[in-house]
Amino acid sequence: MAGRLRQPTGRYGGRSAEERQAERRRRFLGAALQLFGDRPGFRATTVAALSEAAGLSTRQFYEEFHTLEDVLAALHLQVNDWAEEAATAALAGARDRPLAERAAAAFRAYAANVTSDPRRIRIAFVEIIGVSPRLEEQRLERRSRWVDFICAEAAEAAAHGEAAPRDYRIAATAFIGSVNGLLHDWRAGWVDATLDEIVDELVRQLLGILRPAGWLPGA
Repeated sequence: MAGRLRQPTGRYGGRSAEERQAERRRRFLGAALQLFGDRPGFRATTVAALSEAAGLSTRQFYEEFHTLEDVLAALHLQVNDWAEEAATAALAGARDRPLAERAAAAFRAYAANVTSDPRRIRIAFVEIIGVSPRLEEQRLERRSRWVDFICAEAAEAAAHGEAAPRDYRIAATAFIGSVNGLLHDWRAGWVDATLDEIVDELVRQLLGILRPAGWLPGA
C-alpha cells in the first residue's frame, strides 16, 4: 500500500480521535506480543490474523501501520523501553549506594523486567533477527543505546574512583552480548540457575571489567 488510510477525526463515544487511535495501537501491539512472541511467530502471522486477535479490522490495521514489520519494529522498541525504564528507575533509587549495589539493582530490575514474560524475550532476542536490514539496524541501534548506558555509568564510577578510567565501549558491547545470550538461554531452560544467581554472575562479570586485576581504588 502507498500509505496508511485516512484516520477518522472528531469525538465518538466520549473519546477523541487521538484517544481512539492510541487504543487501537495498544490493541494491535498487545495482539502482536501474543502472536509474534509465542505462536505462530512473526513470520507466520498475517495481517488478518493479527487484526482478529486485536478485535479490530484490517482497515483499522492499515490506519495505524503499513506492514507487519512496522508492528514488530514498534513492539521491539516497546519491550526495550520497558526494560530501560525499569533499570533506570532502579539505578536512580540506588544512586547513593556503592558501585556493586548500584550495578546489582540495575541488572536485577532489567532482568526481572525482560524475563517476566517469555514473549518479551522472544521479541527482543529472537523474532527481530534476520527480518530485514531496517530491523537489523534498529536492533543494533538499540543495543548501542544499552552500551551507552553502561559506558555512562562506568565513566561516572571512574570519576569517583570506583572504577578504572578507560574507554569501556568495546568491553560494554561484549558484555551486553553476554547479558542477552545468558538471559535468553536461562529463560529457555538451558541454564540451571535462579534469576538471582544469573544477576549475581552478571554483576561479578561487570565488576571484573570495571575493576581489573592490579587496579587500586582511587588510583
